[in-house]
Amino acid sequence: MTTDPLASYRWLQASNGNPANPLNDIYCISFLRGLGPDEALRRFGPAEPPGREMSFAELDEVVYEFVQKTDGGDGGGYVGAILAGEWCVAVELWGWKAALPEVLARLSEGCEVVTVARHDYAEDDFSYAVDGDVVTSFRPIMPSDRHGSDKDRLNRLMREVGLPPEEDGDDTWETRWEDMSHNGLARAFSLAAKITGVSFTADLLNGPLLVGAIAD
Repeated sequence: MTTDPLASYRWLQASNGNPANPLNDIYCISFLRGLGPDEALRRFGPAEPPGREMSFAELDEVVYEFVQKTDGGDGGGYVGAILAGEWCVAVELWGWKAALPEVLARLSEGCEVVTVARHDYAEDDFSYAVDGDVVTSFRPIMPSDRHGSDKDRLNRLMREVGLPPEEDGDDTWETRWEDMSHNGLARAFSLAAKITGVSFTADLLNGPLLVGAIAD
């Protein structure tokens, strides 16, 4: 019997409208070490008042209303945060703000941050930042093309989850592209779990989230 090491993360790759994936096809998940939900929200929206508790369904509703008003060009407008061990998990529906280098640098001041973003109409992204510095960032479909101040720091962990950091030879390029196309996002969440010790499962969405607006 073969065990799929990515089984816990395949729901995050499900197509838009699939009930297995309530996040749909545009989202960003951030893991912030040592921060509480209130501090995480402050960093996303420093000019906003404290957030309020919502269910995931309520967060989905306010994001939907925001996207309808803005035609989706400004992201989802809100972020929900919940504690998971030493890390705070921040959920952006229809959003990508934490994947932007300038925002990621702000979020990671004095702490570590890991982000995994899915965007079916643009590019997926994995980033790791420490104390205001983006250490490494790459597209899960092409993990050999990395950027950052120490882009090779996670190489060992990347290999462990099937994200090869080295460029491949011509004879393996098509095979690797096929693998990353179908598995890259799940492998990125597996890498995030290696770093944080937090496996992002759908169960995390069952608890109340502290929700706040995201600053422009």
